[in-house]
Amino acid sequence: MNYRQLGSTELSVSEISFGTWAIGGSWGQVNDAESLRGLARAMEAGVNFFDTADVYGSGHSEELLAQATKGQEDRIHIATKFCRAGDIHDPATYSMDSVRAYCEASLKRLKRERIDLLQIHCPPIDILRDGAVFEVLDKLQAEGKIRHYGVSVESVEEGLLCLNYPNVKALQVIYNIFRQKPDEQLFPLAKEKGVGILVRLPLASGLLTGKFSEQSVFEAGDHRSYNRNGESFNVGETFAGLPFEKGVELSRKLAWIADGRGNMTHAALRWILDNPNITCVIPGFKNTAQVEDNLSAQEVPSFSAEELGRLQAFYQDEVKQHIRGSY
Repeated sequence: MNYRQLGSTELSVSEISFGTWAIGGSWGQVNDAESLRGLARAMEAGVNFFDTADVYGSGHSEELLAQATKGQEDRIHIATKFCRAGDIHDPATYSMDSVRAYCEASLKRLKRERIDLLQIHCPPIDILRDGAVFEVLDKLQAEGKIRHYGVSVESVEEGLLCLNYPNVKALQVIYNIFRQKPDEQLFPLAKEKGVGILVRLPLASGLLTGKFSEQSVFEAGDHRSYNRNGESFNVGETFAGLPFEKGVELSRKLAWIADGRGNMTHAALRWILDNPNITCVIPGFKNTAQVEDNLSAQEVPSFSAEELGRLQAFYQDEVKQHIRGSY
């Protein structure tokens, strides 16, 4: 496993880490025993960083992480998030009392004394502009409840705004072959300012595995069914904001990336890892086989300059005009 420094912090994290949205339960049925086996396999392979949130399974993914990492709290770093259990548009959600309550509830579920990275969970841009929440986080950091803090954002504009606050140490962004915009301005500036980049949805909700057809059906409790057009939260969180059928069509045109790399999953993750501005990629998983498949991305060849240029042109010419929502 390779490790990269999280911005200007002292944390060194595995370049392939894992997100735990799926094992919380918004990606169809899950099995806790299998989820725990997956977490154990990841740690055995050298993964030392996991991303979660208080709303993933109403705290269930945090509880699973507590169970999986018991006795390894100093070695295994956890990033969690807050605000979406309340009204994200209400300034009171970001008050000292509210954020402290969210933080302490997460600490209790995680069975930890300190959160390594506490992130604001995709707040409205007005909250970021106001900036009062960052003063709250400064106080919690001073109290020792959190080690560092960051923001999970939906758009490049939001990410650039966060870089104006000096104690923001990480940005979590949607970035994949279908969503290349952050690389144009946000990533270089973040690196210059010592802010780490965590990449979520690296496989565009599975589109970049190449396993779907236009006829693929998802369970009712899977966000790929109920949020396909942004009915429940930002449309960019599902299929990278692409209409599903268009995403399937575009993914077929990318089948070539798997040549010499085993499969499209390996290739899509390798493409992200090849970017020196990235701290780590955090694919999700629901079973050990998916953990193994994601980890294999470390072993496949990097993309040539010619291939990178081809993928950039593909995004510009065929993809970006179909992405919905601000990004």
